[in-house]
Amino acid sequence: MRLRASSSAWAATAALVATLAVGAAPAAAGPAGGEHEPFLNRLNTVSTVASTVPANGDLNPYGTFAIRENAGDLHRGNILVSNFNNSQALGNQQGRGTTLVQISPHGKVTQFAQIDPAHLPGPCPGGVGLTTALTVLPGGWVVVGSLPTTDGTSDTAQAGCLLVLDSHGTVRETISGDGINGPWDMTAVSHDDCSELFVTNVLNGTVAGGGNEVDQGTVLRITLRHKGDKKPPHPVATTVIGDGFPQRTDPQALVVGPTGVALDREGTLFVADTVRSRITAIPRALTRKDSDGIGRVISTGGALNGPLGMALTPRGDILTVNGGDGNIVETTPKGKQVAVKQINSEGTPPGAGALFGLAVDLDGDAVYFVNDADNELDVLTR
Repeated sequence: MRLRASSSAWAATAALVATLAVGAAPAAAGPAGGEHEPFLNRLNTVSTVASTVPANGDLNPYGTFAIRENAGDLHRGNILVSNFNNSQALGNQQGRGTTLVQISPHGKVTQFAQIDPAHLPGPCPGGVGLTTALTVLPGGWVVVGSLPTTDGTSDTAQAGCLLVLDSHGTVRETISGDGINGPWDMTAVSHDDCSELFVTNVLNGTVAGGGNEVDQGTVLRITLRHKGDKKPPHPVATTVIGDGFPQRTDPQALVVGPTGVALDREGTLFVADTVRSRITAIPRALTRKDSDGIGRVISTGGALNGPLGMALTPRGDILTVNGGDGNIVETTPKGKQVAVKQINSEGTPPGAGALFGLAVDLDGDAVYFVNDADNELDVLTR
């Protein structure tokens, strides 16, 4: 189902597809991947980089993004992290986190932004609770999802929005409505003056389901037009390219639904179906004008245990971290699970609920991930 579109948006997308086809892949993507040594086999050491807790005490780090270019206060190679919960003093409530922190590989932490829900430049239904949906577009424009609550429970969860911040951490625009309903995770690709956001949404009928599974999770493709360095990129088209994903409320995680997304060089979007512990693939994600439902299931069960965050290796394999245990799993684009490592063992059962967002570093030889159990950014290296 197409919600909004323009002929110029489709033309820009066609140009982007042509660019990918000749090999200029987005930074997050890689080749289709054939038989090769698993990426994870080379990585064996987990180290703490730094605490993700800013001055206001926000907790529960979710979004994780490796910054690719210097712009304003953003520095190439640093990791940007979004916090979903407010401080322990305020109740450690989900859907109330308002801060983004920037962390260098050497552990230097700076607060990039603290967002005031009462002073936004546009609508964001329900307020601010920053999710795993986090990316940085050319020019240093940061886009982060908000799935807010008023008391940390799913009963008060509202639709939220996407917040667009400049490279100095000031919110310059909000993107809401047009199918945005609990933006949970996101990936993006850019070309010339156009960016495509791929956003999962987890609140369609979920709260009304009262903990029961509701198969209404969606994936949106939102086309943004860039208007120069001083004006935030503006949405010009929104298309539902995936729907029917299972989702449900959860007292520990607030909501469980489609989470990690990653776009490969061929234009296929992989989606982590958290509820069913599987990975699906939506073909022609950049050009399709309708929904492919949940896409094609390429891998299910096995080492997958509530997969959440997702990233691609330099050779195109799919990395996911599990919500049900402390493991990271590597899966080929054809669905073969080729490696699994435990990267968190805290809690009962070990590692459950500790992992969320992850990002491969710019050199392609390490994986950064947030550790919700200790509110830290960790790294898996050789």
